[in-house]
Amino acid sequence: MLDAVVVGSGPNGLAAAVTMARAGLSVQVYEAGDTPGGGARTSELIQPGYFHDVCSAVHPMALASPFFRNFGLGERIDMSVPEVSFAHPLPGAAPGVGYLDLERTTAALDRDGEAYRNLMAPLVERIQGVVDLTTHELLRIPRDPVGLLQYGLRSLEQGTILRNRRFGGEQAPAMIAGLAGHVVGRQPALASAAAGLMLGALSHTVGWPIPTGGSQAIVDAMVEDLEAHGGKIVTGQRITSLAELEPARATLLDVAAHQLEGLADGRLPSGYAAALRKFQTGDGVSKVDFILSEPVPWTDPDVAQAGTVHLGGTRRQIAVSEAQVSGGKHPDNPFVLVSQPSGFDRSRLPYGSHRQILWTYTHVPAGSTRDMTQAVTDQLERYAPGFADVVVDAKATTAADLEQYNPNYIGGDFSAGKMNVRQLLARPVPSLNPWRTPLDGVYLCSASTPPGPAVHGMCGFLAAERALKDVFGLPVPALGPGR
Repeated sequence: MLDAVVVGSGPNGLAAAVTMARAGLSVQVYEAGDTPGGGARTSELIQPGYFHDVCSAVHPMALASPFFRNFGLGERIDMSVPEVSFAHPLPGAAPGVGYLDLERTTAALDRDGEAYRNLMAPLVERIQGVVDLTTHELLRIPRDPVGLLQYGLRSLEQGTILRNRRFGGEQAPAMIAGLAGHVVGRQPALASAAAGLMLGALSHTVGWPIPTGGSQAIVDAMVEDLEAHGGKIVTGQRITSLAELEPARATLLDVAAHQLEGLADGRLPSGYAAALRKFQTGDGVSKVDFILSEPVPWTDPDVAQAGTVHLGGTRRQIAVSEAQVSGGKHPDNPFVLVSQPSGFDRSRLPYGSHRQILWTYTHVPAGSTRDMTQAVTDQLERYAPGFADVVVDAKATTAADLEQYNPNYIGGDFSAGKMNVRQLLARPVPSLNPWRTPLDGVYLCSASTPPGPAVHGMCGFLAAERALKDVFGLPVPALGPGR
């Protein structure tokens, strides 16, 4: 009998597997795809030699997540940290530019520079407390109560009708809206404001790293460590029932909450199963990848220096767009998130190529089958006239396609469950130990559990921590390189 089996080899599943294997346990991972990775794969999506991130691309949590810090990810792979974490072009005005240096950011803003500093500086100064709070379950005693207070008050302000009270211009509010736009949903909202402020604080501390070779580099480092400690990965095997798994003392499932009921074959208590069915999925995203003959011809040269660009205009325009998506409509002025990886990592291109690759996604209604290539191209043209002329090739991935690619992304919801306050407190059910299911030795370790979506590995690590204690009576092992 195995000690532990893990279903799903995304970053959370691999984090769980690595933690269990490091504790000296026998571990086997099952992956439906031909290769490990889940939402962190890198592939030749369009043409041979051009490597695109299939889902996640930029990784603010790669250097900040407690799991990845303990794992020593920064020592295991190469990452570029752009001096401009993000940029936010505006119609007829100078863009908001989020430099790694907070003071440089505020100096470049209009009359709201001081207001932006006052909003972000306390979070930057207490970044470890903010990260600790946002990478664990919320129902716990915080290690930094002052950081919690600073973060909570700012989230309450930016997630409600108070959000414009400190600002007088357009740049800073648009920047905050763009950060919040990493969470799909209406604005203002507490959950998206909290996530946006955390991302903003990271942009001015550790930065937003771009892994050399793509997101796959993160997965490869985790797989290498797992196998070095005796773990095994079985690819090309989709698990449809827990009965299909090898007998094991502990089972950890990197699957969306709604899939758990099907895997359990009617074994879940009726109340728990009903709670899972009430767990809401969110709206979807649609992705468009490009190969370009030359860099994006941004109107403002500062935008070209950014690893990530937020398109969608002013804070009000973004709010209108997000409301249309939440109302089941494709937006007139879509919010588009853009990554420019090949400007920092030429290994994504054929040797000697002068071309570029571009990664984009936009928010759409759940289950959308619409090809958003033209809508994304039009939005890029607004801030980079002549963009269409440099496009060599493109590939659209609809929200429905994303669900086909990864069943965890129901309707194209890559968050594995809607992000709102209720579902942050009850993810997927109200519990002080939300990773443990009613089934003996079975744990949920996907983004449907705290702390939720992003490539941080913490859902898997926290589930493994509970399993080690509950099932094996073992402490969390050392995770660093060479240990």
